[in-house]
Amino acid sequence: MSLSSIFMNILRDKVQKMKLFNICILCVFLSFYACKSEGNTTANPIPKVLVFYKTNGFYHTSIPAGLKAILTLGKENNFLVDTTNNADVFVPDSLKKYKAVVFFNTTQDVLDLKQQISFEKYIQAGNGFVGIHSATDTEYNWPWYHKLVGAYFASHSVIQKGTLKVKIKDHPATKFLGETWEREDEWYNFKDVLPDLMVLIEIDESSYSGGTHGEDHPIAWYHEYDGGRAFYTAGGHTEESYQDPLFLKHITGGIAYALGR
Repeated sequence: MSLSSIFMNILRDKVQKMKLFNICILCVFLSFYACKSEGNTTANPIPKVLVFYKTNGFYHTSIPAGLKAILTLGKENNFLVDTTNNADVFVPDSLKKYKAVVFFNTTQDVLDLKQQISFEKYIQAGNGFVGIHSATDTEYNWPWYHKLVGAYFASHSVIQKGTLKVKIKDHPATKFLGETWEREDEWYNFKDVLPDLMVLIEIDESSYSGGTHGEDHPIAWYHEYDGGRAFYTAGGHTEESYQDPLFLKHITGGIAYALGR
């Protein structure tokens, strides 16, 4: 074999080895990228929230403004939002898509027995619940729901300003507030208030007319119940509530708690 042939064989062999090396490096890089991408989608998926606004009693005209506001909050705070007033979504295959469900100004009986059982199992699986305003004017004949939402609506004042007292300040729904918070809304009185609620905010009954609780008048609270997490706020009757930056932060914090953040 000539010297030139030997040289060409050596060169060809080195080229092949370099190609093989480069291919190996590329494969390692692609594998790492694929694993990283998969980790981002499976380990930290963007949570989805269902906002349910079915009514079989009083209909709040602020519902459209509230739905629009919550959709915006989702975009700004990294959670997805679906909205519906169709109770047919309360089946296991549909509910499993969501990390939290918001009862937004619902009234009276909104779920049938099968749907109630599905929702109970959903909460028992470790998911979250948020009740806004008339969520306490809902499902009076469902004892499990009473224990989830924490109380039932009894009566309300006229729309007026009131002074709120922040009782727990290290919760996502209150951490941005001071000692007191003055705002205008329709203020609820409650019946059958559970004794073990973690009351976030009370209202000072001397600051408005129409209160019936005395010194301890809860307005917003949270608790763990039956394997899941529940947050409730009595605010949110008026359309203006959903243009109030502090009230929107309050709702966002409640949703964050329900999501387990």
